[in-house]
Amino acid sequence: MSPEEQAERLFAEGRNCAQAVLAAFAPAAGLDEQVALRVAAALGGGVCRTGATCSAVTGALMAIGLLLFDPSDAGREAQARVYAAGALFMERFAPEHGARDCRTLLGEDMGSPEGRQRAREAGLFRERCPRFVRDAARLVQEVLR
Repeated sequence: MSPEEQAERLFAEGRNCAQAVLAAFAPAAGLDEQVALRVAAALGGGVCRTGATCSAVTGALMAIGLLLFDPSDAGREAQARVYAAGALFMERFAPEHGARDCRTLLGEDMGSPEGRQRAREAGLFRERCPRFVRDAARLVQEVLR
C-alpha cells in the first residue's frame, strides 16, 4: 500500500490528519506506527482544533523530519536539508489547495463546537480532508526525491 493510500485509510479509520500522514511514513523512518499516532494526537483540527496550520501539513512536516534528519550530523547540514524539504513541501501544498491553514481550507472555525458541527454537517471532513491527507503524503514523497 502506498503512503497516500495508507494515510487515507488511517484517516478513514478515524485518525486525525496529522496522525494519518505521519503514521503512513513511520515504518519507513523506523518509528512504530502506534508511537506516530500518539505523537500526532494533539494536532487535529489545525493544531488542537484551533484552525491553524492544517494537520495534514504538520503531519507531513514531521514525516519529512523523521525521514531526512540525521541526529548524528553534528553540523547544521541535516537541519538545513529538513528545512529545505519542508519549505518545498509548503510551497507546493498551498497552491494546490489555496491555503495551508485549516480554517481557510474548510471555511469553518475548528476552534468552536459550532464550526466543527457545521463542517461535519457540510461533509467537509468526508469530502475535503481525505484529499488533503492524500496530497500531503504524495508531496512528501515528491520533495524527498
